[in-house]
Amino acid sequence: MTLKFTKMHGAGNDFVVLDGVRQQIALSPEQVRYIADRHFGIGCDQILLVERTPREDADFRYRIFNADGGEVEQCGNGARCFVRFVHDHKLTSKREIVVETKSGLISPRLEDDGRVTVNMGAPIFEPALIPFVSDSQDAIQPLQVGNETVQITAVSMGNPHAVQVVDDIETAPLSTQGHLIETHPRFPKRVNAGYMQIVDREHIKLRVFERGAGETLSCGTGACAAVVAGIRRRLLDNSVHVATRGGTLSITWAGEHSPVLMTGPAITVFEGEINL
Repeated sequence: MTLKFTKMHGAGNDFVVLDGVRQQIALSPEQVRYIADRHFGIGCDQILLVERTPREDADFRYRIFNADGGEVEQCGNGARCFVRFVHDHKLTSKREIVVETKSGLISPRLEDDGRVTVNMGAPIFEPALIPFVSDSQDAIQPLQVGNETVQITAVSMGNPHAVQVVDDIETAPLSTQGHLIETHPRFPKRVNAGYMQIVDREHIKLRVFERGAGETLSCGTGACAAVVAGIRRRLLDNSVHVATRGGTLSITWAGEHSPVLMTGPAITVFEGEINL
């Protein structure tokens, strides 16, 4: 099987994007892992599959596969690349589209400056819906990780996140702690572990250990989750610039049941074909 693909990235979070509208695509977990492999395949954090949708209230269906072969609910940086891809490949002439994901509908929009804004929907704090094993929706919750207890904010942006505040992002314990949090039994579907350093009320630095991918250069839903966590903890204002190792994202959240808006880059790197 020969597949045409496009390699893209959103602030360093990189993707292989596949057109499932014009191609017949059904990938096994083994094929996903092969494509994502940076030595033997193309190399990426996630594979994004563009498909038709049967829904009348959506333009496309958006499927996301992590580098470990598992399908997940949401990817914010990928959503920006998604709208850039369908527009550049003339699958639509719309600058704003409605996209079906496993976690609901999102609305990415191409801005005049080339960046993309995504309405990511409202954050979810109900433990059962994150999912997270807890008796409360408190903004700060203790989590036993190895021999220490850390303080996290649990939130879903269509996928689960556990956000910590740290003093220095460079010394945050992602390498030793990230996988332990990702696979923690209190998160039945695993979780993305975020580490946030507060610079001031409008700026943060962020690193994220993503489930199924490890640390990535940027995580869109992780940036949204971190800002939401900071606002809930009264550490941040409603509009925040998030500096990741791959670039800067702008996140806005008015609070309560309002949607989170994320703006950032979506870049095409190259196109090609791969034989599976």
